[in-house]
Amino acid sequence: MSRWRNCPSRRIVGAPLTDSQKWLVLTTALLALALLYALAPVLTPFLLSALLAYLGDPVVDWLQRLGLGRSGSVVLVFVLMLMGAVIALFVLLPLLQRQLISLISGLPQLLEWLQLRLAPQFESAFGLEVMTFDIEAVRRALAEHWRSVGSFAGNFVAHLGRSGQVVLGWISYLVLLPVVTFYLLRDWDRMVAAIDGLIPKYLQPTVAKLAREIDAVLAEFLRGQLSVMFVLGLLYAAGLWLVGLELAIVIGLLAGVVSFVPYLGVIVGIAVAGFAAFVQFGDVGHLLGVLAVFGFGQLLEAMVLSPLLVGDRIGLHPVAVLFAIMAGGQLFGFFGILVALPVAAAIVVVLRHVRDEYLDSNLYA
Repeated sequence: MSRWRNCPSRRIVGAPLTDSQKWLVLTTALLALALLYALAPVLTPFLLSALLAYLGDPVVDWLQRLGLGRSGSVVLVFVLMLMGAVIALFVLLPLLQRQLISLISGLPQLLEWLQLRLAPQFESAFGLEVMTFDIEAVRRALAEHWRSVGSFAGNFVAHLGRSGQVVLGWISYLVLLPVVTFYLLRDWDRMVAAIDGLIPKYLQPTVAKLAREIDAVLAEFLRGQLSVMFVLGLLYAAGLWLVGLELAIVIGLLAGVVSFVPYLGVIVGIAVAGFAAFVQFGDVGHLLGVLAVFGFGQLLEAMVLSPLLVGDRIGLHPVAVLFAIMAGGQLFGFFGILVALPVAAAIVVVLRHVRDEYLDSNLYA
């Protein structure tokens, strides 16, 4: 959207659309939605590539301003993305799997503490009967199934081997994703300029204004908030590791991922890390350490990370983010999850524009 960012925002009003033109626009929009719904499985890798290109284009532009050519900047950013994907696939996923198994194996100990210590105190204080658990049955069930969880990767690969269609699907993803991402990243500015050239002249200023606002909202969430999530995930993981928690990485990354909703990352992190700390240590001192880690992370986010990485631009409300993701997933599956935030950002910006037009119109006067 680099060309739209620099487009003047003067307002030019053209001739109103006729009724036949309005019906043509509506019919075209409905046909486009139906086509997107039908092609959703095919479009998913292309949409993922477009998202990666959108996130990487500002870095490419920044490298160009430093004097590096477009091709060299694209290659450098692409290699960094590829390295990150390889590290996540072959290093982080196995580590997260082992820590998740450790967390599940501590469940019987927590249930035993709840049933033998906390439940009697709760019953004596409130006079209510608390549901009991068969601790031995839980232990037996976990003992039977934890090995299958541990060999999840092997079972997954074996399942892929039995399904040729799934194998071809994953191969197409692995091949298409980097190739399409590279070409979209290289030609991003030219594609934006080509789309801009197709817009009618009298609509270009208005479209440019809306495009700039949509880009600002998306950039705030996707670039700014994802950066905050990444930094918080590393911070929580490092802090919990210093506390001595065995599950520091998986809990830290989990808290970082859900921190796009204010306070949710802290709440989830304290709950899960507190449970893990109690299972591992069984004392109050390490629980206080967990609280200190998340308290420091919350202060750092509010005072440094959000002002520095996100800024004070008005973005998507957390409730709107959650609703958009859930609605997109319900309607279009994984493809809907990918398009949920861009569509929600566009709708919010258009609604603001309609509100401003209404407030300036004779209807409001």
